[in-house]
Formats: sequence, structure tokens, C-alpha cells
Amino acid sequence: MTNVLDKGFIELLEVFGDDLTVVNAARVSFAKQSDEMNSKDEKLIEYLASHHHITPFFHPQLRFRIKMPIYVAREWFRHGIGFARNEVSRRYVDTVPECYNPTDIRERDQHVKQGSKCTNIEENELVSQRIRDIQNELIEKYKNLLELNVAPELARGILPQSMYTEFIETGSLSAYARLCNLRLDPHAQYEIRQYAQALSDLIEPKFPVSWASLTK
Repeated sequence: MTNVLDKGFIELLEVFGDDLTVVNAARVSFAKQSDEMNSKDEKLIEYLASHHHITPFFHPQLRFRIKMPIYVAREWFRHGIGFARNEVSRRYVDTVPECYNPTDIRERDQHVKQGSKCTNIEENELVSQRIRDIQNELIEKYKNLLELNVAPELARGILPQSMYTEFIETGSLSAYARLCNLRLDPHAQYEIRQYAQALSDLIEPKFPVSWASLTK
């Protein structure tokens, strides 16, 4: 398990396949098979990736358990092709929520419609505490609604987007490479970059040749 942000994590649960899975998915076109990786197989993987022959990379699969803030998850979920996800539902769960508490409050960049500067605002500590106060107030109001016998599916409506959610996710190697290539870009939001980096670090040892080729 890799910890991400203040309370989040990514845990690798299962892996199906390896670099040889990619190789043999490609070699079956010629009714051939490799039993052990060799230099020709490595070059084949590099060729497949560089020429965008992606279907062999669909065969390996990885399954993760991920905990991230809702507003990060909603960006993450925009990557839909090649993924299956099942998420904790607050229709059924009414445990006390956890929220992401950033300590570095980045400045708004007036020249970028979406994004922020690398520098923090002047009132960093004050605003960081103010965010925590608002989150705590909303959580208390949520608990009060439950005490009044309000159904969790309605009470959850007041919870902030900074609340952590948790989900099981299965995806192909190809899908994860596309996600990481986009979300590791410097223009991606800081928080989602942290998850993409943690994901990449977990995948790379399992598919060293394929991952290096797909994420050049």
C-alpha cells in the first residue's frame, strides 16, 4: 500500500499477466509463442508501443483499492475506457467521513482557466484552518441529520467534495498507461499527479519493459 496525500492510499490487490503476456498476445498473429522474455521480445514491445499497436496491452490487468478525495476521483473517473469500478456508497454507509486537509493553499493563476500557481497564498495557515473548520462543521451537521433519522442517501448531500471516497478499480495496462501519461503532465492538478505517480510506481515493477515503453 502506498499512502497518498494526508489520508489517501493506493493498494495493489491483484495482477494478471506480465510483459510476456503482451508479447504472446502479439505473436499469436503469426501462430508463435515465447516461453521466456528475450531481447527480441523487448524490442517487439517497444515497437508495439511506439507504433500505437495497443491491443496486446489490453490483456494484462491490474486491480487496485484506492482512497482519494471526491473531487480528485471525479477527474480520475473521466478515464472510463478499459476500467471497471465499484465505489463505497453513502446510501448504505454512514460512518464519520474523512476529508482532505491541504496544508499548502495554492494561489489562483489568473492566466490559466484551470490550474494554480506553485506558490501559496499569503494567508496560508489561516485559510488552511478555515477549510478544516468548515469541513468539521459540515460533518457535525451530517451527524445531526442522521440522529434525526434522516436517510443517509439524503444526509450525504451536505458533505463537501473534499471528503474521501474509496473504490475498487480494475483496468488494463493500456488504460493505466494512458491515465498516467495524461495525469503526470505538469499541467494536471497537483493532487491527481500524486495518485498517478503512486500508481505508476506500483505498476512499473510488474511490467518493466511494457511500462517503460508505454510511458516514454
